Amino acid sequence: MADGSRKVVFAAATANLAIAVSKFVAYAFTGSSAMLTEAIHSVVDTGNQGLLLFGQRRAARGPSTSHQFGYGMEAFFWSFIVALMIFALGGAAAIWEGIHQLQHPAPIRLPWVSFTVLSLAIVFESLSFRVAWKEYKTHAGDFGFFTFLRGSKDPNLFAVLLEDAAALTGLVIAMAGTAASVFLGWQYADGAASLCIGLLLIAVAIFLANETRSLIAGEAASPIVQQKVRQVIAADATVVGVASIQSLHLGPDEILFAVTLDFNDDLSGPEIEAAADRLSAAIRGADPRITSVFLRPGKPGAAQPA
Repeated sequence: MADGSRKVVFAAATANLAIAVSKFVAYAFTGSSAMLTEAIHSVVDTGNQGLLLFGQRRAARGPSTSHQFGYGMEAFFWSFIVALMIFALGGAAAIWEGIHQLQHPAPIRLPWVSFTVLSLAIVFESLSFRVAWKEYKTHAGDFGFFTFLRGSKDPNLFAVLLEDAAALTGLVIAMAGTAASVFLGWQYADGAASLCIGLLLIAVAIFLANETRSLIAGEAASPIVQQKVRQVIAADATVVGVASIQSLHLGPDEILFAVTLDFNDDLSGPEIEAAADRLSAAIRGADPRITSVFLRPGKPGAAQPA
């Protein structure tokens, strides 16, 4: 999944950089508030993808004496920074620009420039979104879009999915605002479009911040992964009971499982060790993201040591 999400981020960064330049050029010609808002939006998105790539690189480092399970959680931290960037530099700036334009409405100059750039931006954003969507479909299975977003542990993928979806929606809003200003004479529509884009970005930022906050706080493996582990344990004849199963995402593609099992009392010490080794390998084989497994014997309901 790491290679797939990296491809998604690269595609989004390339598209947003080209779109940002074209939008700033269009704003210089037209003076459109919605165009300036969209240009700022694209710059923020490009910077965000850079942060996601930086986070991926840092998260890929191996274990060290200070971080003995690796640095996978750094991917969650940098995704949280991206959410703050969207909120502060994208949403807040768009709302400020929209309010300013509503207070001082002005006609859009050379509207054909705006329509051309917005149309091209929709094409490029659609191509970027298509890459992210294909990666989402590869991993989503039977889950719906919003269910996947809530359950995904890869912030690089769901951040780009959200950004691209918001960007496409924002472009449609900007197009509508420009059209209303040019063809209907509603000069306030340009500022209103900026305001709507800002509110959209703030909503995306809040959702992304909440999801990454949960991951930073130490989120367990998804119920599907936990069920796979339970099925592996249930299929082993040496296990008569499960005292506890605990899991933790150490990164988007790294999961730790700590399992306390009640083994058959007739087993000898060496047989329990052999069963534990076999189960550890089987649990890791249940999902490629399971990288660390800790097993120990214990009775269900018994007090666990601190």
